Amino acid sequence: MSDPVLALILVVSFFLAVSIASWFKTLDAALWREARVPLTLGFLSGIALRFIDGPVAVGVLLTLAALYTRLTGSESEPAEGMTLGAMMGGAAAVPFAIDQEDALLRFSAVILAGAVAGYGITFGLTHVRRKLRQLGVDAVTAALAVGAAALPRVLLRSGLAERHVAIAAATLVPLLIVLTVFKQWPLVRAELRHEAALGVIDDEDVRPTAHPLLRLGRGGWHDAAAHREFVRIANKIALRKRQQRGRPEEVARLYQLEVIKLRMELQEMTRIDRAMRAQAEREQLAR
Repeated sequence: MSDPVLALILVVSFFLAVSIASWFKTLDAALWREARVPLTLGFLSGIALRFIDGPVAVGVLLTLAALYTRLTGSESEPAEGMTLGAMMGGAAAVPFAIDQEDALLRFSAVILAGAVAGYGITFGLTHVRRKLRQLGVDAVTAALAVGAAALPRVLLRSGLAERHVAIAAATLVPLLIVLTVFKQWPLVRAELRHEAALGVIDDEDVRPTAHPLLRLGRGGWHDAAAHREFVRIANKIALRKRQQRGRPEEVARLYQLEVIKLRMELQEMTRIDRAMRAQAEREQLAR
């Protein structure tokens, strides 16, 4: 199998793996809607990189693309930024998979650089308030993206095969997305315990909603699909509560209004599910 053909197979497999990992994190299939701009920018960057070779060009171009995505897209966490950046890198690899002999090397470089750029740029927006500091974080991100783009070449010099490096890179990013779910679990659980203390949700719903594996099931609900929607809304509340901390008062107030609206949705869903479970129990007793 030639390198360009294997590179194309890896691109398709990579998009599939990232989609599955993203769904595991969010229980939402909206990734491709959010990814339209990064995919377009990534593909255009890939075309440009056919004529401009080298890790510096890869890191700088994908960082600029990630910066544009941050400024024009919806606000998200660094993990979501990493996901979109990785998909941007995957799109950048498509032009290489046509006829480039070093397609696998370039594939590895762009997906690693894209993931680093997406994470760093989103981190700067989420955790840094001052514009000058954000620019500093963006500059550091560009340098790290250049380093990530250079890493496959370093690994090749150490004796690893090009296809092994490409497969490892394609496996690493989806794995990191899944690992962020387990890393955020204690934070989400803490936020939901606060919601339970406020009476927004039941105590018995905290663990099945926060746990990365338990939330995939029914969680004691009558309707499994309704439970997954409950999980999505509850996790969004946890995210918005984290995002509003340290923000200017007018921004924090907007987040708080959204949290109040989402709380009302959770309470209504809980009320409906209780009624459905009670009805099912009555029907069971009547048989």
